[in-house]
Amino acid sequence: MTTYLFYFLSFLAIMFALMVVLSKNPIHSVLYLVLTFFAIAGHYVLLNAQFLAAVHIIVYAGAIMVLFLFVIMLLNLNKDTEPHKSLWLKGSAAVASGSLLVILVGSLRGAEQIIASNPYSNSIGLIENLGQTLFKDFLLPFEVASILLLGAMVGAVMLGKKSIK
Repeated sequence: MTTYLFYFLSFLAIMFALMVVLSKNPIHSVLYLVLTFFAIAGHYVLLNAQFLAAVHIIVYAGAIMVLFLFVIMLLNLNKDTEPHKSLWLKGSAAVASGSLLVILVGSLRGAEQIIASNPYSNSIGLIENLGQTLFKDFLLPFEVASILLLGAMVGAVMLGKKSIK
């Protein structure tokens, strides 16, 4: 059953991703991208990563897509003002994306043996295991990242603050 669900979600993700690229209307492209994100979240659920699926839906399908829609509506994109790409540029983009696909397929060739040899493979994605790994094995990088984010937030406030003279 999970195999069929995987293939169905994969088909939906690829179909909606193609519709993002092939759609003429930018608003429709963003909506197809939201559907693609939901299909990817379904893959996370199949991998027993329910927390990651929920975060993926909240962050990407929620916040990021609202931002994309806002930018598209703010820019007021028209078909007349869109620059047309040359045939040479389109061909080089096709060659580059094809070579990226070959590299990705080549790099994932032996992934089944690596996943099968992982002792944590049946409990990946649960919040308890995520917390244990984060606060036991990666405590120092977690704290360094939090200090860097705090510094960036203070810097953004200082840059955005109105100067009083």
